[in-house]
Amino acid sequence: MAEPESAALHRRRFLAGMVVAGGTTIASPPNLQAELAEKPTGIALPPGAAAKANERERPPEAERLTTEKTGSDFMVDVCKSLDLDYVAACPGSTFRALQESFINYGQNKRPEWLTCLHEEVSVGMAHGYAKVAGKPMAAIVHGTVGTQHAAMAIYNAYCDRVPVMIFTGNAGALNERRPGVEWFHSVQDAAATVRDFVKWDDYPMSLQHFAESTVRGYALACAQPPGPAFIVADTKLQEDPLDEGGQSGLRIPRLVRPSQTAGEANAVREAARMLVSAEAPVIIADRYARSQAAMDDLVRLAELLQAPVIDNRSRMNMPNTHYLCQSERSGSLLAQADCILSLEPVDLFGQLNAMRDQLERTEILRTKKGVKVISISTRDLLVHSNYQDFQRYVGADLSITADAQTTLPFLIEAVQRQASSGGKDSIAIRGEKLRDAYNGFAERARAEAALAWDATPISTARLYMELWELIRNEDWALVSDGDFSSRWPHRLWPLEKHYRFIGGPGGYGVGYQPVAALGAALAHRDAGGRVVVSITGDGEFNMAPHTLWTAAHHGIPYLTIIQNNRAYHQEVMHVQRMANRHNRGVRNAHIGTTIDNPDIDYVKIAQGYGAVGIGPISDPNDLSQAFRKGIAAVKAGQPALIDVVTQPR
Repeated sequence: MAEPESAALHRRRFLAGMVVAGGTTIASPPNLQAELAEKPTGIALPPGAAAKANERERPPEAERLTTEKTGSDFMVDVCKSLDLDYVAACPGSTFRALQESFINYGQNKRPEWLTCLHEEVSVGMAHGYAKVAGKPMAAIVHGTVGTQHAAMAIYNAYCDRVPVMIFTGNAGALNERRPGVEWFHSVQDAAATVRDFVKWDDYPMSLQHFAESTVRGYALACAQPPGPAFIVADTKLQEDPLDEGGQSGLRIPRLVRPSQTAGEANAVREAARMLVSAEAPVIIADRYARSQAAMDDLVRLAELLQAPVIDNRSRMNMPNTHYLCQSERSGSLLAQADCILSLEPVDLFGQLNAMRDQLERTEILRTKKGVKVISISTRDLLVHSNYQDFQRYVGADLSITADAQTTLPFLIEAVQRQASSGGKDSIAIRGEKLRDAYNGFAERARAEAALAWDATPISTARLYMELWELIRNEDWALVSDGDFSSRWPHRLWPLEKHYRFIGGPGGYGVGYQPVAALGAALAHRDAGGRVVVSITGDGEFNMAPHTLWTAAHHGIPYLTIIQNNRAYHQEVMHVQRMANRHNRGVRNAHIGTTIDNPDIDYVKIAQGYGAVGIGPISDPNDLSQAFRKGIAAVKAGQPALIDVVTQPR
């Protein structure tokens, strides 16, 4: 319908700068003095009004609005001198100059800017990336609020001993802060919120200071034990002009990668003597391997000693197809051991002891009396007071404070020398017994997996076996925590290469899996396009579903399979345990722990973020076809999600 002329006229006048109110037209002319001269009204012009109008019209000549180069450009030069391929961020004004410099001055290359929809994703993505790529990725968070958002992901990376470079912007000087919001986003001590769980932090006061601190931070983040480094980029340093004279005195120091510490020679020789002379040695590998070479070294040591290996899976340490990988027999092996070698233990006390979770908690010794314990670890080199991830104290019989991966080749040499003096027959006999014990592991696991093969809802074991049949001939990688799924991937899939499995979650903060999977998938994409799979619970996924948008936006293909049990089931069991302890029954245990009424449509969520969505799949006979579609999407370069129902309504 045609618009009335009066309305059209008013709209045109409004767009020309007129405002109609109460029938009176009020003009906002660009030159107040000229307007008054054209339309005299008898109203006297206030003294100085004309001068003020002209002042508004023409900003002072001294005001500088553009510059060729700023401090943030130099900051980008510093970052480019490091081995950083990516920087992830959710946009924020405290690093606006840095962002502009990265994408324009730095041409958005090495590092490339990745857009995330939450700061926790930015840091968690860097966490997962480093575990696969073997080097840090950068994340930038927005002032006070961004640091608080990112705090849990920073804590996970710290507990997992993973190198991450984290930057934040901050307006330090009060006279440099814009009124209002900038005060809420600025702080006196920008790292105070996270200082207890970063490896090192600094607030540089000059550009030269920034260069040295950033290079130092990168080196410290990578040194064993690794961890997050947190650098504050002051907004004035970012945005101030950088002329040729000011730039001439700046220097970017050369990055010197730290050599990792090996165990002291006498201590290594003593460890070899203890292991060779033992009748029932056991090796426990925890946060040990960072490379395929480290896995190969562990196999060599185990074969020399014919000692069983218990892989605690904080990393991919030992091929589960090797007969000396006997993680499933950990209880009986520890009970019989007379010498235990623990490599980078996360919790040495927990390896040697158990605790009954009853009304009164009681400790149970898992080892026999007199067992000798050797620990090779860097855990004592990074201990803070408030956040107590260091666990209970255990004094090992021989404690070697060194990087276990770097030390193992020297230990292998020492064991070879010790073993050459005799005792080969007893070592060989021990190996035959361990081979016999290993035989049947896979068969028993497959038999147990088949028990609920046709069950509805779908059993976790069938989910893994159906998936395995479709990826077994691919170059694949699992980027989620296998312990979450009752260790089925470790029991049913052959895990023989270091990149096959990402390891554990660090601080066990809920939401780790989807964000770490995103970063790990990025590293796998760059390594040659592997078929990457993340199997995650619905509770985990709901913490960060928007990871799928970042994956779709930046072309990061991987398959997310939701184990949709419509609850935080670990918490369901905790509440049930408390209810039983209090003799109140478990009828109400679902309150506050279930995710239903309404059920969440994960397929629509995936599609809304630009990923392929498949499901929900509730019939086990539909799994294979759903997985085929998901894998095809990933191989075509798309992120995909499959909703698998593993719990009845």
